[in-house]
Amino acid sequence: MKATILIPARFQSSRYPGKPLVDLTGCSGVAKPLIQRSVEAARRVAGVDGVFVVTDDERIADCCTGFGVGVIMTSPHCRNGTERCAGALAQLHDPDLVINFQGDALLTPPGFVEALIARMADDRDALVATPAMRLRSSDVRALQAEEAAGRVGGTSVIVDRQRHALYFSKRLIPYLPEAALAHEMAPAYLHVGVYAYRPQALHRYVAAPVSELEQLEGLEQLRFLVEGVKMAVVEVATPAFALRELNNPEDVAPIEDALAEAGLE
Repeated sequence: MKATILIPARFQSSRYPGKPLVDLTGCSGVAKPLIQRSVEAARRVAGVDGVFVVTDDERIADCCTGFGVGVIMTSPHCRNGTERCAGALAQLHDPDLVINFQGDALLTPPGFVEALIARMADDRDALVATPAMRLRSSDVRALQAEEAAGRVGGTSVIVDRQRHALYFSKRLIPYLPEAALAHEMAPAYLHVGVYAYRPQALHRYVAAPVSELEQLEGLEQLRFLVEGVKMAVVEVATPAFALRELNNPEDVAPIEDALAEAGLE
């Protein structure tokens, strides 16, 4: 299948303005901006036809041009990464799949995306695919403690028999009684925010109104479910290093530690 990776990037982040240009030091001591590290991560994915950064900001575009990646400029009115990917479609050469590779998810293993491409080749009913990792019972207890303290610790997902998504939530779902946590692995899955879309899914997404559930949960993918779009959920193995994202300035040091642990320059 002809697959193109798009990396949505915006300068005006409410929690961390300018974060695509924040320098991060890898295991060799070399500092590179976040957006460059995300591009390098995307280029490690096998079987894709191209990698592009999608933005509305000239500062990000200039940075990307400097290290040699193509840039697609989109409207500043895009509300999320999915809308930005849809806005870039007209400038692509008829891909079978568009991969939304999050601009702050520089530690995403290439196998996650490769698994999405394989699932979309096998599952013609699915218009979107996204990965999820099974949680350890210890991870569940940590998330329960976060919720009890009033903090959100991740996005969980539940699926049907065909492993199509039933629902995503920033709450831990499903409800897990203590007996469900008796073994090392729990019957719960943590969603990883990477997506493979068929072009028709992106067209349906931007044609649909913003859903109430999408607004309440703050999860863009819920617009697909409200519109009845089939989303395949692909189970992936939890990597040895933490899949941290850069959301706040205090995330820099832990991400640099994870880069070192993963052996990424």
